[in-house]
Amino acid sequence: MDAISETLQNSRKIVIKIGSNVLATDDGKVDREAVATIVGQINDMISRGKEAIVVSSGAGAFGAGAINKLMMRKDIHNYQALCAIGQVEMMMAYKEFFAKNGTHVAQMLLTRDDFANEQRTLHIRNTLFTLIDEGIVPIINENDTVSVDEIKSIGDNDTLGALTAQLWNADCYIILSDIDGVFDKNPKEFDDAELVEEVYDIDGLLQEISISGTSQFGKGGIHTKIEAARRLGEYGIPTILLNGTEKNIITEAREGEASGTGFFFNR
Repeated sequence: MDAISETLQNSRKIVIKIGSNVLATDDGKVDREAVATIVGQINDMISRGKEAIVVSSGAGAFGAGAINKLMMRKDIHNYQALCAIGQVEMMMAYKEFFAKNGTHVAQMLLTRDDFANEQRTLHIRNTLFTLIDEGIVPIINENDTVSVDEIKSIGDNDTLGALTAQLWNADCYIILSDIDGVFDKNPKEFDDAELVEEVYDIDGLLQEISISGTSQFGKGGIHTKIEAARRLGEYGIPTILLNGTEKNIITEAREGEASGTGFFFNR
C-alpha cells in the first residue's frame, strides 16, 4: 500500500479543496458531471464513517456561466459581481448532488482576516463542529465580494483550505486541481518530466523543481499548494494533491489505483 492510499484509508476528518478548473469548462460553463462525480466520492467517504469539509473555488466561473458572460470587463468589481452570482449557482449544484445521498450542506463565506481574529475563529470552529456533528457538510469559500486584497493575490482558497484543516485538526487535506501533482519540471514543456509522488522535505523539493503558471479561473499556481502543505506540515497534517478532472480520482487514489503527490510529516 502506498503512502497516499494508506493516508486516505486511515483518515477520518478530511478537508477537500476543489479548484475552479475542476468544476468549470474552458468556456466558463459549469461542468455538472464533474460536480456530481466529486460529490459522489465525498458521499461515499461519508458512508464509510468519515467526516468531510469542502472548500470550493469556482464562484466566478459559475457566475460567468450563469449569465453567459465570461469577463465583460477586466476589473475587480466585475469579478466580484460574477462571484456574487456564482455563489448561488454553486450552492444549488452542491445541494442537488449531495441530496442524492440524503446529505445536507451549509455555506460559509470566510476571509483570511476571519482566521486572524480570535473571537471570529472561535465562532468558525463552533459552527464547523456543530454542522459536522449534525451530519451536514460545510461548503466553504472565500468571501470574494468583500475580500478585495485576497482576489488580487493568488492562492486564496489553497490557503483557506489549509487554515480550515488546521482549525479543525483534520487528519488529511486533499487538493483537487487540474494537474496530476508536482513534477520535477513542467510536463507541458518537457516530455521527460517525472511526477514526485511523496514529499518529506519541501525546501529540498523547491531546490530541485521548476514551478510557475496559473490558469484562467484559478488564481493559485503550484507554489501556493506547496506552501499550503508546508503550513499544515507544521501541525503534522498531510496534504495530498490529486487531479480532480480525472473521474473518481479520490476513490482510485484511496485504493492505490491512481497517483498524485503527497506531502507527509510526523505528528
